[in-house]
Amino acid sequence: MTEIASGIQCIDLKYQGLDHIIATAVVETTDGLLLVDPGPSVCLPRLNNELDRLGIAWPDISGLLLTHIHLDHCGASGSLMREHPRLKLYVHERGAPHMVDPRRLLESAKQLYGDAMDRLWGPFLPVPSDRLIVLKGEERLKFDSRAIEVAYTPGHASHHVSFLDVETGVAFCGDVGGLRLAGFSSILPPTPPPDINLELWESSIERLEQWSPSNLFLTHFGMLDSSPSEHLTRLKTQLKLYGDWVKALSDSSMSEADRISAFIDEVTRELRSETSEEGMDFYLKVVPLDLCYLGLQRYWKKKSITSPLTPP
Repeated sequence: MTEIASGIQCIDLKYQGLDHIIATAVVETTDGLLLVDPGPSVCLPRLNNELDRLGIAWPDISGLLLTHIHLDHCGASGSLMREHPRLKLYVHERGAPHMVDPRRLLESAKQLYGDAMDRLWGPFLPVPSDRLIVLKGEERLKFDSRAIEVAYTPGHASHHVSFLDVETGVAFCGDVGGLRLAGFSSILPPTPPPDINLELWESSIERLEQWSPSNLFLTHFGMLDSSPSEHLTRLKTQLKLYGDWVKALSDSSMSEADRISAFIDEVTRELRSETSEEGMDFYLKVVPLDLCYLGLQRYWKKKSITSPLTPP
């Protein structure tokens, strides 16, 4: 656990035994501690051990703040709330019903991960509806002397929100702020199915920029070691680049398998040009590039169906 700003700590959940893959933030308030994105339930032993090592007991923790309801960010929530009746869960209104009844969410995830679901994520238990704090965006949450602003930031997911700690200026931006692994400079936009939307994502990045944050906390992974403004500008460039690659491939006569392979080759070539072999291998272990392709392909397919016909 590392202090990254005044009253804000970072826990490395050591997902699948690897360093710097999934981060959980701990925010101190006089109304109790808050966890931002508690991670999947397979990481619960690590989370509990880290909190215990630092003398933090679960009765000291009052809330879980979810940027979105993908399993790597929120999967442990139901288990934690079952064990600790004081906890409240803060989640966007589009995600809230799926936390109460996760059957559709899990069915969707199983289409992506198949029989690896339990190994990758562990149990996903429902949360009690009476302990949800449902968010729309633009709220200002008050925890005695600490204030947290909420922004609705879709694009990666339709239920994605970001949080700004007013005291420090740190923005917790889940996956809409992209993925940048600790110690490396490459930025990857995670674009898995089902609801990637490039226009909304660009607008969400601009919403983050309006905050003029002092730093960004990325679930994958941790606090930036460079300018937030520079990072967000580069992320916008990467989103457009990846989207254009998949659009061009979708318009080609290649087989689906060859399109996926070509996309992975393009991303790998770019990674190799800006990072070390070690860094490239690390990114490829963490980011499922085939799913990134499929999410962008789904976006273009939906866009072609909903776009009006061009008049002759």
